[in-house]
Order: sequence, then structure tokens, then C-alpha cells
Amino acid sequence: MNRSAARWGWRRPARWWRRRSLRTRLTVIAATAIAVSVFVALQVAIELLDSELQDTAEEQLRADSRVLATSAERAGLAQVQLPPYPGAGRLVRVVLPDGSTRTPAGQPALPPVSEHAGPVAQGASADLVESNGTDEDGYLIYTLRAGDGAVQVAARVADDAPIDRFGWGMLVTGLLCVVGGALVGRTVARTGLAPIDRLTAAAVRVAHTQDLDADLPDEGGGEIRRLIRSINDMLAALRDSRRAQRLLAEDAAHELRTPLTSLRLNVELLIRLGRRGTLDSALPAESRTRLLNDLGAQVAELSNLAAELTDLARGDVNDESTELLDLADVVGTATTRVRSRVPDIEIALDVASVWVSGRPAALQRAVLNLVDNAGKFSPADQPVQVRLRAEEA
Repeated sequence: MNRSAARWGWRRPARWWRRRSLRTRLTVIAATAIAVSVFVALQVAIELLDSELQDTAEEQLRADSRVLATSAERAGLAQVQLPPYPGAGRLVRVVLPDGSTRTPAGQPALPPVSEHAGPVAQGASADLVESNGTDEDGYLIYTLRAGDGAVQVAARVADDAPIDRFGWGMLVTGLLCVVGGALVGRTVARTGLAPIDRLTAAAVRVAHTQDLDADLPDEGGGEIRRLIRSINDMLAALRDSRRAQRLLAEDAAHELRTPLTSLRLNVELLIRLGRRGTLDSALPAESRTRLLNDLGAQVAELSNLAAELTDLARGDVNDESTELLDLADVVGTATTRVRSRVPDIEIALDVASVWVSGRPAALQRAVLNLVDNAGKFSPADQPVQVRLRAEEA
């Protein structure tokens, strides 16, 4: 149950993020990046400021300690003059060889000499910097070897108020930078995505108007230009596809019109003779057989055309293999089929044997269309001349 709840908790922000627009995502990313940068810069600045204040305080204590140590070595630790405490500023103390201490009159009491500062007075080390107490009432104490003892100069631990004020100032500045960064990111995103907005509007217009001839304007650079060119290539492919579909419909109408017309005329003839009861007398057995054979051939031709058109519409390649054949036989078969379709047509056939390599059905359909069109558009009183000869290349 807990695992499911955890997964659901992660999915909700992810789902919210996926539903945001690209412009909103870029704005959020820009604002987040600036916020992280400001936070890191704030932390680094505070640490550097605190370290700088610490170093400055220590340097001041060292300088004051060297002045006091010089005076103590001249006059002696027990005789050196310690001016009365002025009420503010640094605190001083002289550590004598026997471990006792001297302090100026009126000065607040310092913490006892620590176990680390004692060895300095005994000559174990030259100096020592240590913090004593808490941040509110603690001291930064510098101990320096002087004569047979040591001198100490102390100051209150640096107040955090300046650092706090600096931190709050940086925080407010950072928030203003985040807001400004979000606005700038929004503006940059809007400007950068303007070509995509125009591209989207153009694509929507093409989808609504179905106008595939309107290419999108080539603008922008880099990825935007490649995207526009890809969409224009897609529109060109769609135009080619639509043109191919129109040509397919026109070719289908042309290919199917002739066999359908012939089939309709033959069927109407059979129906009319059957209704009159003169089928047997008007059509002898030989003619009736030839007519039925023509009907069967026309139905087979229609079936083949329908199958080829279906394959063409699906983009399938015709798998009819090429073979070596006599083109005269193809012309003769096509001429016979035209005569069966249009009995009144007169065809003068003059062909010679020409061997070619090709697909029989496709060649026969091409010759059939040529002879059929010649019969349709030739003068009624003139025969259709069909000649086949081989010419030297």
C-alpha cells in the first residue's frame, strides 16, 4: 500500500509536468535554474563573508598582541602599564610565569586561561588563536609569547547581524532575480517558439482547408528550418499521393468502361432475345457459344482489372513475370477481343513476327486500349489499320 501511494505521489507531478505547454516548461526551467544559482551564490557569499570577517578579526588581534608584547618585553610582564578599560573595544590580559594574570582596571573578566594557552606562556609554542564561549557571549582570544609569559588580546566573537542583513538582502535580490528570470524566460520562450506557433497555425489551416499546395514558409534556422522542410516534404508526398489517387481513379474508369459497355450490350441482347422467345432462332448454336465465350472473357477481364487496380491501390507491385513472346500474337489476340466487343468494326491487320521480352497481360491490355480507341475515334466508313513491323535501332 505504501509503495503504491509512493508511486502515485511521483506520478502526479510527472503528469502535471507532461500536461504543461513547452513555453511553460521553459519558463519553469529558467526560473528554477536561476533560483538554484542564486541559492548557491548566496551560500558561497555568506561563507566567504564570514571567513573574511574572521580573518580580519584575527589579524587585528595579532597586531594588537604584537604591540602589547613589545611593551611587555621592554618593561617586564609585571611592570608593563595596562591603561584602564575604556568601556568598549578589545580586552587584554598578561599571563605571568607563575600562571597568574594581570588585567586593566575596570575591564570585564575574561574566561580562565585555557589548557591550550598555558603552554604558550611556558614557551611550548609561539602563539595560539582560540574561541571561547558561545556565539552570543564568546570571545576570540589570541595568545602570544612575550618574555617569560604571554600576553592575550580578546574580542567578542563577530556579531552575526551584518551577515544576517547581508543574507536577507541577497535573498530579496535573488527572489527579484528569479521573478525577472521567469519573465525573461517567458519572453525568450515566446520569441523562440514564435516560428513553431506560426508553423502550428499553418498546419491547422492545411488540415482544415485540405489545401496541400500551400507550402509552409521557410523561416528560422537550425531545427526549426529542418522541421519546416520536413513538413513541406510531407505535404509534397501527400500531393503526389492525391495525384496518384486521382490518376488511379481515372485509369480505373477508362479501363473498366469498355469491357463493362461490351458486357452490358451482350447481356441486354440475350435478355431482349429471351423475352421475345427468339433466342434460338436469332442466335444459332455457334453464335450463341461465341457470345457466351465473349461474356466469359469479358468477365475474366473485369476480374483481372479489378485485382490489378486493388493491388495498385494498396501499393503492391505486380508480380507478373516477364517472358519472351511474339508481339504479333499479342496484337492478334487484342484485335480478336476488340472485334468481339464491337462486331461492326472493321480492322485491317498487317503484322509481322516481332519477339520481345515483356509481361503478356500488360502488353495485351496496352494494345487492346490502342485498337479500341482507334475503333472509337476512326471514321465509320474507314477500317482501322493495325500494322506491326520491327525497325532497326
